[in-house]
Parts: sequence; C-alpha cells; structure tokens
Amino acid sequence: MAAPPPRVVAIVGPTASGKSEIAAEVARRAGAEIISADSVQVYRGLDIGSAKPGAELRREIPHHAIDVVDPDDPMDAGRYASLAREAARAIAARGRAIVLCGGSGLYARAFAGGLVSDVASDPELRAELDALDTAALYAELERTDPDAAAKIPAENRVRVQRALEVQRLGGRPQSEQHAEHGFADRPFRVCWLALDVERDVLARRIETRTERMFAQGLVEEVRSLHARGFGPGLRSLQTIGYREVGELLAGRLTEPEACAAMATATRRYAKRQRTWFRSEPGLNWLPADDAEAVVTRALTELTESEPPKSDP
Repeated sequence: MAAPPPRVVAIVGPTASGKSEIAAEVARRAGAEIISADSVQVYRGLDIGSAKPGAELRREIPHHAIDVVDPDDPMDAGRYASLAREAARAIAARGRAIVLCGGSGLYARAFAGGLVSDVASDPELRAELDALDTAALYAELERTDPDAAAKIPAENRVRVQRALEVQRLGGRPQSEQHAEHGFADRPFRVCWLALDVERDVLARRIETRTERMFAQGLVEEVRSLHARGFGPGLRSLQTIGYREVGELLAGRLTEPEACAAMATATRRYAKRQRTWFRSEPGLNWLPADDAEAVVTRALTELTESEPPKSDP
C-alpha cells in the first residue's frame, strides 16, 4: 500500500493577525519547517515592508519560499506552487513536519489544490481590453460572469482583465472553468487553520505595525532598491508599502502621509483577505487572541494518523 501524502498544517488569515508568530511556535514544538505563502516575501530585498521573518528566526527554524527571486523577476501563483511543493516534498523526505503560513490566498490554494491550466494571452485582445477603464472592464465581468466578479475586487484591474481574457479565449466563463477543475491536484493532506481577529483589533495592529516598519527603515529599504536599479514601476514595488514609499521618494507624499496611506491600503487588503478566506471551504476559524489554543490544535493535526477531514 502506498504511503499517504505528507500532512501539512496551513496557518492563514489576514495580515497582522499573528500568523508568523504562531507558525514559529508550532515549528519549534513539532520540529517542523515553514513554507511561506506570501506573494511579497518571495522577493529578495523586500524585507521590512513584507514583514519577512528575521535572520535570527530563520537560522533557528528553516523557512522556504522566501527570497527566491529578484524584484524584477516575474512571479505568479503557478511558479510559486512548484517551488513550494518541491520544498514540501524535501521537508517530508527529511522526516520533518510541514507548516504552511501566509495570507496570500491564491498562493495557498495553488500549493494545496493546483491551478486551472491557463489560456494563452492574445495581443489583440489584450490591446482591446487595455483601452477600457477599470470600471468598464468590471461592468462587463459582472454582466458575463457574475460568479467571478463576486470574488474579484472591482479595483483589481489585473485580475478583472485576466478573467475576461480567460472567458473570451476559453469560450466560457472563468468561474465555470474553475468549477470544472475543482482544484483537485492535491499531493498533500492539508488542514487549514484560519486566524480570526476582530476588525477594530486588527486595525490597531495594522496601525502599530505600519509605524514600526517606518521606524525600522522602510524608507531606506525602498531607496536602496531604487538605487540598485529596481524602479518603482516594477510589479513587486507596486505592492503595499513599497508603492506608498515610492510616492514619498518621488516627492508626492510626506512621510506621515505615506505612513497613513500604507495603513489604509493594508486595512483594505486585510478586508479582501478575510473575504477570500471566508469563501474558501473547509477552513477551521480560530480566535487569534488565543495563540496557545491555535498552537495546540496545529500540533494535534500534525500528529494525527488519519487524514484531516477539513481539507477543502
């Protein structure tokens, strides 16, 4: 009889909910290694703004899927999944437990269940869609694929436009293609633990963390990246924090304005993360303020002999 797939405990949830600290404690007690599911921590040099685990912690506990590409090297969920799955297989081969930790929902889903085989892009169609403003694109998506539109923020032009491309080139709505796929490529047994934080508490945490990032040298970090030739127009440097500091360095914002704008953008992102994870099936929601209970649950899941029933 073939051995069961390796077990993974995934600790997910909105930014600033305490995922990294809980994952580190689980790893200490279980002798586990951590795989990051963060779409910004993959970039070298984007340290402070991505809340990347520090060097001391990474010496204590092996972390994977961090610092794997330069800021000008394209990264997407499919490429991430290949890297993260390779790391997970290597961890399992060493006989160690695996903890997945992060707030990038698409990356976590890609790791656990694969992605729909994407259709190629068409230059003429891309040019046609590029000529429309974001509101017009979203209106078309709402009309032609309301299920997809319900899951994509109206202001996320990249995802809205790609959904329309997939629909037109694939001949049917993106949501139908996703439903047919079922994200059934599952080489691991994943138990999902999602951290639940009250909105007001999370907002205060975000405010405090944003101010701390500026105090730790976020502005200097971005200035150094620009000096190394990684310009503000790069996709990696249009992420939260790096975008606002780029505006500061360009003279369009003061530091207090940049800090406030970053905190606002982070709160909005956290709201989108909560919406994403709430729509995912099979997640076990646990209160983030009871870290010990979450750690205990994670350790229990890692040592269970039977596959968890919560795998979405």
